[in-house]
Amino acid sequence: MAGEVRVERRKLSDLADVTGGVTLGREVPASESVELPYLRVANVQDGYIDTEDVKAVRVLKSEVDRFRLRRGDVLLTEGGDFDKLGRGAVWDGRIDPCLYQNHIFRVRCNPSHLVPEYLSLFMASPEGRSYFLRIAKQTTNLATINSSQLKAMPVPWPSIAEQRRIAGALDVVSAEENSIEASITKIRAVRQGVLLRAMPLGAQGVPLEDWQRVTLKAVVPSTDYGISEALVSDPQGMPVLRMNNIRDGQVDTSELRYCPTSVPDRLVLRHGDVLFNRTNSIEHVGKAAMWKDDLPKATFASYLVRLNPDLRQITPEYLVEWLQHPIIRQRVKAISTVAVQQVNVNPTRLRDLEIDLPISLDEQRRIVSSLTACDDRIRREEEELAKLRQLKIGLADDLLAGRGGRVRTGLMLTARTQSPHRRV
Repeated sequence: MAGEVRVERRKLSDLADVTGGVTLGREVPASESVELPYLRVANVQDGYIDTEDVKAVRVLKSEVDRFRLRRGDVLLTEGGDFDKLGRGAVWDGRIDPCLYQNHIFRVRCNPSHLVPEYLSLFMASPEGRSYFLRIAKQTTNLATINSSQLKAMPVPWPSIAEQRRIAGALDVVSAEENSIEASITKIRAVRQGVLLRAMPLGAQGVPLEDWQRVTLKAVVPSTDYGISEALVSDPQGMPVLRMNNIRDGQVDTSELRYCPTSVPDRLVLRHGDVLFNRTNSIEHVGKAAMWKDDLPKATFASYLVRLNPDLRQITPEYLVEWLQHPIIRQRVKAISTVAVQQVNVNPTRLRDLEIDLPISLDEQRRIVSSLTACDDRIRREEEELAKLRQLKIGLADDLLAGRGGRVRTGLMLTARTQSPHRRV
């Protein structure tokens, strides 16, 4: 293509060490092992590592050094759905020690041959991604990559100086990316403060004036379990919300599965339905969200339970915020029962908990409105962050192809949209 620069190519194995991670689910003696945080496929995104939800794994002490990440390691996803295949980012050492699972490749660059940030950019480019898809093998809803094929991957190999120039040209984008991430973190902290002030549930004795304290079953007279049918990826069926579709008090309709059979009308979601995650790992059990007609029609899986509030006494939005309150999350964990690496909350025991709430529905709505204002700001920031990351991928493509003029234009657009100060 005109304007593109041709460079030498080398096999990835000539430039870096490629290894897989720790296998999960193994039985290891407690006396010879240690429990450490590890990264999963879900943690590795295009161009960044998401450590909001990091789990722990027990490994032999003798294996820690083998699977321990170092700053500058490039992580590439090798298993999962096709849309997750080949996602990659550079590890910045924010958690140490930290391991990685066997569905992630760790690429440790030879510093005299390869710059990690340059390699990460190439892996995310159309050429890098297409190579992953070409060598992937489909196995029962999952796609996997053979390590020998990854090691044989032909990588454009300009000089170290040129690699650094290419990676450095995106520093302005990365700086703005970090700024937005910091802003989101601050707004989340503000929201938490608003919640704790508006709902002081730790108060002892009688409830606040114009509030009432009752058992949850007094305002939530019934619950419903979701469907238990086997789910498929074919979108011809009805969308089914699962545990992973509840995040930060909201319904997330990405990564849906579908029910291929008919669903009873009573289990079709209605606007205002409150879904509660009754089964999961201890840190995620108890998550809740309200259905807001995010899709024309949907249902929910059996490890979620629908809480049916008495709308004369409590708004669904207030119920969700109450369930997400830090004190209530602790109470929910306290009534959970452990079963095979997961915990379970019985809806009957949940409804025995006491709830404090304003008697006035308007006051409930006022509290929720103050929290929604924070949510709206977080959503806007997240939308800007998503746009910036797409721009970053496009600029990286141009840099790798030697289209410097388009890169300069993109960087100018990025600079114009940067906020000099992100106020919370």
